[in-house]
Amino acid sequence: MRAYYFDNLEGDQRLPHDSGMDVSDEILKSIGVLHWRIPIDAEGKYEQEIAVIAKERNYKNHDIVAISKEGLGDEFETKIKSFYHEHMHDDEEIRYLLEGTGFFDVREHSSESWIRCHMGAGDLLVLPAGIYHRFSLDMGNRVRTMRLFKDEPKWIAHNRSDQTDANPFRLEYLKSIEVQ
Repeated sequence: MRAYYFDNLEGDQRLPHDSGMDVSDEILKSIGVLHWRIPIDAEGKYEQEIAVIAKERNYKNHDIVAISKEGLGDEFETKIKSFYHEHMHDDEEIRYLLEGTGFFDVREHSSESWIRCHMGAGDLLVLPAGIYHRFSLDMGNRVRTMRLFKDEPKWIAHNRSDQTDANPFRLEYLKSIEVQ
């Protein structure tokens, strides 16, 4: 995975939008974002590594989601645009890419800048509950992802608003990164 500041220029969300300014692991950790590189192997060792992380983080369920033009048909463009709305969740978001490539953009609270995380197969990303983020495919236009959940699979996005700014999970997130 490569992380860098988003360039904020107009254009297709699937383009790199690379400012040329890389983001360090320390910056990602300071906003609560964690990641691992767990290469996919034919023997299935990656599944064991995912299971260890899931157990450590108390994840009990998972599902597999595939996003592609072939799979979504006429709804493809509308659906990928909906993922790109800035939002947060009440739970951690943990994703492991099995195939394809895409972008997770996360807000750096101190600057309100977008940090773009370009992920490929074998990358695992954990976003804390309450962090503002968005997702987009890249120009490859396809991804297959394992989503992990603490309880039953659910995915409820709260689009950014005055209400989400006051959401208890958002406030707890800000406290966790020491924002007063």
